[in-house]
Amino acid sequence: MRANNLTLLTDLYELTMMQGYFKNPTDQTVVFDMFYRTNPCGGGFAICAGLEQMIEYIENLRFTEEDIAYLRSFHIFEEDFLEYLRNFHFSGDIYAIPEGTVIFPREPMVKVIAPIMEAQLVETAILNIINHQSLIATKAARVCYAAKGDGVMEFGLRRAQGPDAGIFGARAAVIGGCVGTSNVLTGQMFDVPVLGTHAHSWIMSFPDEYTAFKTYAKLYPNSCTLLVDTYDVLKSGVPNAIRVFEEMREEGVPLTRYGIRIDSGDLAYLSKEAYKMLAAAGFDDAVISASSDLDEYLIESLKAQDAKINSWGVGTKLITSDNNPAFGGVYKLAAVKDKDSDTFIPKIKLSENTEKVTNPGNKTIYRLYSKSSGKIKADLICLADEVINPEETMVIFDPVDTWKKTKILGGTYEVRELLVPVIKNGKRVYTSPSVMELREYCQKEQNTLWDESRRFSNPQKVYVDLSQKLYDMKKQLLEEMSSKALD
Repeated sequence: MRANNLTLLTDLYELTMMQGYFKNPTDQTVVFDMFYRTNPCGGGFAICAGLEQMIEYIENLRFTEEDIAYLRSFHIFEEDFLEYLRNFHFSGDIYAIPEGTVIFPREPMVKVIAPIMEAQLVETAILNIINHQSLIATKAARVCYAAKGDGVMEFGLRRAQGPDAGIFGARAAVIGGCVGTSNVLTGQMFDVPVLGTHAHSWIMSFPDEYTAFKTYAKLYPNSCTLLVDTYDVLKSGVPNAIRVFEEMREEGVPLTRYGIRIDSGDLAYLSKEAYKMLAAAGFDDAVISASSDLDEYLIESLKAQDAKINSWGVGTKLITSDNNPAFGGVYKLAAVKDKDSDTFIPKIKLSENTEKVTNPGNKTIYRLYSKSSGKIKADLICLADEVINPEETMVIFDPVDTWKKTKILGGTYEVRELLVPVIKNGKRVYTSPSVMELREYCQKEQNTLWDESRRFSNPQKVYVDLSQKLYDMKKQLLEEMSSKALD
């Protein structure tokens, strides 16, 4: 991100709308919300990621002379507008939910408050950056949950949808819970662990499997994981690995980080048989790592079969989120500032599809936690000027099925506001934690979920409700729009 000029990473219609606003000046300050409507993979939550790259994009938003010359070649942009772009910079405010946070549908992940031309321009890049990393972080969280505390390594670079997807997908995967990545550039850029063993080609390049294993063990005695399925896992691979481990032990080489990797076949059966052989030879603490098109469902199944696997390498199905390849985040206008009163006039988008009707106004999000368990009780989307007193009893209700209500007694819950300022007056005011710090934070975040919301099949939904004030505003706008349609 730091090396690239991403100013033109936008859809053409953002620029044509900008020129339209420029030619018809309104000086409007507006509020745009980025949010998503459905949890990825049929899950009960998502993980927010990509904020640091979004901030970098905003900080470096400048039209170069080359950019302007290219836009001039379209023959649709007038010179006074192109001159305006020459001195363009983002001057607004942005609020966002911190990376690694558990999030739910319809909550503003990013809120942009800026002059309308600026807010319009940044739409596409914000969606591109946040959508991708949030998707991969969410998928990683699911995979790591299935692994039940075992280490999960991301190594999908060669199957990622291009270099950027591989680099930033690996970053997001570590935030979501992976212990490291095979991607060396991601390791360098974000100071995350880089992990790996060797390929089948290493074995095949030697006269025999034992020689290949022995050579590798001499080179990397403190990180010796041997790939045992090139020829035959149980008849060749594991016996040869045991032979090398025995020789290392006899030579006094400490067996601290060592084991085998299985990349094909019936992983449950092979791992159990391999463990028996390793244990019989005195290597019951050897790591048994598995790969081979793994995802959360296969890992969960292998765990249920008591597979003797305690390390997982997950590539294609993680880095591409293959069963749900798009996050689905959208960016919608929510309010326009009134020049005379300096207040925000709420705006709402209607649709034949109920789920596409937006929540109006300048908003924030409060998360309510149970004091006794530390688990999330509900999220409440409120207007930005609302304050919640945790000592007061409140009744929250489903914004669609309003008869569904829950009373939360005062003194039994804690409150946290999720949106934090990251850009003020065009300048960064937020320091991102390191990726490994974000990973630790994300683990704590996931622990605030009930187990029922983390299961893969039919997860229990977390309540995301509207405050009474916001609900009333939305209802009034809907009634006004309905009345106008009937006139």
